[in-house]
Amino acid sequence: MKGKIAIFLPILFLFIGISAFISERPIEDWSEYLGGLDRNHFSKLNQINLKNAHQLKIAWTYSMPDSGQMQSNPLVVQGVLYGISSNVQAFALDAATGKEIWRFGDPLKHWSATNRGVSYWTNGQEKRILFTAGSNLWALDAATGKPIVGFGDQGKLDLHTGLPAIAKDKFVISNTPGTIFENLIIMPVRLSEGADAAPGDIRAFDVRTGKLVWSFHTIPYPGEYGYETWPKDAYKNEYVGAANNWAGMAVDPKRGIIYVPTGSAGYDFWGGNRKGKNLFANCLLALDIRSGKRLWHFQTTHHDLWDRDLPAPPNLITITRNGKKIDAVAQITKQGYVFVFDRVTGKPLFPIVERKVSTKALPGEKPWKTQPMPLLPAPYARQSDQLKITDINPYSKNPAELKKAIQEMKRAWYFPPTETGTMILPGFDGGGEWGGAGADPDKGIIYINSNEMARTQIMKKEKITPKKGASATFQTYCASCHGENLEGNIKSGFPALAQIYKTRNKAFILNIINQGKGMMPGFPQLSQEIKNQLSSFLMKDAQDEKDVVIDLSKNKIPYKMTGYIKFLDSTGLPGISPPWSTLNAIDLNSGKYLWKIPFGDEPDLAKIGIHNTGAENYGGPIITENGLLIIGAAKDGKMRIYNRHTGKLIFETQLPAAAFATPSTYQVAGKQYIVIACGGTKLGVPKGNSYVAYALP
Repeated sequence: MKGKIAIFLPILFLFIGISAFISERPIEDWSEYLGGLDRNHFSKLNQINLKNAHQLKIAWTYSMPDSGQMQSNPLVVQGVLYGISSNVQAFALDAATGKEIWRFGDPLKHWSATNRGVSYWTNGQEKRILFTAGSNLWALDAATGKPIVGFGDQGKLDLHTGLPAIAKDKFVISNTPGTIFENLIIMPVRLSEGADAAPGDIRAFDVRTGKLVWSFHTIPYPGEYGYETWPKDAYKNEYVGAANNWAGMAVDPKRGIIYVPTGSAGYDFWGGNRKGKNLFANCLLALDIRSGKRLWHFQTTHHDLWDRDLPAPPNLITITRNGKKIDAVAQITKQGYVFVFDRVTGKPLFPIVERKVSTKALPGEKPWKTQPMPLLPAPYARQSDQLKITDINPYSKNPAELKKAIQEMKRAWYFPPTETGTMILPGFDGGGEWGGAGADPDKGIIYINSNEMARTQIMKKEKITPKKGASATFQTYCASCHGENLEGNIKSGFPALAQIYKTRNKAFILNIINQGKGMMPGFPQLSQEIKNQLSSFLMKDAQDEKDVVIDLSKNKIPYKMTGYIKFLDSTGLPGISPPWSTLNAIDLNSGKYLWKIPFGDEPDLAKIGIHNTGAENYGGPIITENGLLIIGAAKDGKMRIYNRHTGKLIFETQLPAAAFATPSTYQVAGKQYIVIACGGTKLGVPKGNSYVAYALP
């Protein structure tokens, strides 16, 4: 017996040792959007560290025939990488070599919307990839890339499914991967930001069949909580819509709670036809993930008139308060605030005050009297009311003109839109944006890359008389972004259309009108006559133009914004003083900053030796347990690695094109990689067409 025990004990200890090793071994995959359901961009992989990160080299590159903006945060599962190309084809690669395994999508169909990645589901036997192209959600076999015929209609589900009848012909797509929990996929959707927006209901579908499981009405129906915060029957008013989640969601799987940040109600900038607080627009919603039942909510902007969508999924973290651990949810915002709540009760973990704001508004408008402001942490971006007349770009060639412009514009906090002009800072793109924040979930530290690009908001009264002719059609639907003379504004992200007839055909233009492109939503609800007239006008094909009359006599939106105009100097640089972007490390246990630095270089100034100005950026960071912050995002086209404890830069490399995307990190066969999508295109930088993976030599 003693001999048997003597043999058994070493085996037992060996088993315990192996079990402990396996349990402590860091997860090698990046199987969820932004690294996990907590959306913390966090990894415990430690092969790449503070001492050797400077040695990183390109391990492989995957290039595609199409080029253009890519925002994808690729997934890696069991040695296979799943990503999206710039023309929205899904693909699978060997994650160690970059060799293509399969690709799905029509190579001749260039979907114009950007896409931030795919979702992965498995029940242990089946493995599926789910992604969106246009208004369809596709389910693919993860091994072959072939559609799952039992899902939806032969593998695809129309994202209009489950929306009310008034959404039938309206613009509905998705830029962001759906959130998967058990056998559910909960879908974010992108909608129009005008009065023609579809309702932004939150919907969960069965990931196996595509059938609708539950729906939460963000514009409440009679008898539902929040119905009284809108005019009567707003939910079925064709001129009121949106209040949608487009940025993605986070999940507490232990408690079965999904946290859903929502955006503005449409029309974004005039709300006279939606008087009230407008729940559940601009809210962080906590829902029971299995039923869609509301557990709690907090509204971060009341009766939004400034496009203050919640721009990214929240971060699920644990903070320490008076020696006690509290599971928390932290939501970043475009306006530069972090709102922090108890994950279960919704109780704010830092004081939030309702601060009085101006209600002086355009005729017919009724702004809300107060807006919420957290007292901690301090804002990570400058606010418009902090901007002084002297806070102009010191490198500008027209300082007097900039000073005069700032002086003439309203700069009060949450000042209602005007016809003379309001300074919006942070601008319509934040502050925080869709790249989201990284976090150390156990230490309660959050890391945010923030824009500080001021924009001007100028409203224009709409003429309600019928408009006739092609030019009038263009002025009605396109001029606010592309300019009255088709000149565009490339620095603001809007291309000129005056010469488009030389490089594109009518079919391309019709596709853009229907599907949208980049920031531009589609207009599928327009009549074919109007679409044809616009395409003929842009193609200078006068013989095909029909004299369509646009009847605005029933127009419900009397004021429209003239465009998403950046406040720039005469050379196209930001008009305000730098930094124009920052990286911020905030301890959410105390609400205090650990460090704050400029992020990126403005390329035109870097060429003449001026650095650390900060540069516009889109995409987020990776945070590693062993002390790294890894980020591309900036328009200068570099990937940088910082010491996340101090903010010190320890490595930077020039990418083949700017990477307006969040990287992923994973390990295959004992080797750790960092991969990032380099598509360029946005902010006027050159196009790219590659995913690039880095590893140690």
